[in-house]
Amino acid sequence: MAKRLSNEVQRISGGWVALAALVIFLLFTALVLPAQSSQAKLDSGGAGSPDTSLFYTPAELYQLADAYGPTGRAAYLQARITFDLIWPIIYAFFLTTSISWVFGRVLAPTSSLQRANLVPLLGLLFDYLENLSTSLVMLRYPDPTPTFAWLAPLFTLLKWTFVGGSFVVLLLGVLVGTWGWVRKRAFRSRQS
Repeated sequence: MAKRLSNEVQRISGGWVALAALVIFLLFTALVLPAQSSQAKLDSGGAGSPDTSLFYTPAELYQLADAYGPTGRAAYLQARITFDLIWPIIYAFFLTTSISWVFGRVLAPTSSLQRANLVPLLGLLFDYLENLSTSLVMLRYPDPTPTFAWLAPLFTLLKWTFVGGSFVVLLLGVLVGTWGWVRKRAFRSRQS
């Protein structure tokens, strides 16, 4: 199944699709992300957000829920069902198509490394699981939600591992492609 999904993503990730994904990612990052970040800071009273942490404990998550107050928790939940439904799709679209496009140029079509284009989808999955878990904690606060309070930090760590790993995979593909291009040009200039 992973191979089939990877191949399908590879198939649709032509140059124009990858370019469109890059433009959407850059526009969203420049125009929407700063406003959302500022609003989240206001809504939370500067307490921070579990979404931007690498790791936190359940106790710290409950402290954030308390610090937000009812208005801040309502704003947090609203952001999870608006901004945080769209943002993971945008970064995953950019990363999957970009990795597919770059790896399609630097690796053999049969290479199992082509399946690295699925790494961003794992980031997306764990981002949604993180959002679900933290939202349930915020929604039920002050009532405890121990299972989700424990799962949320794990999902956050896994999200950042796969999202960060996706950028590393993309960078490695670009470096390999650049190295191959430089070597090819050097070889041609020696032949001339």
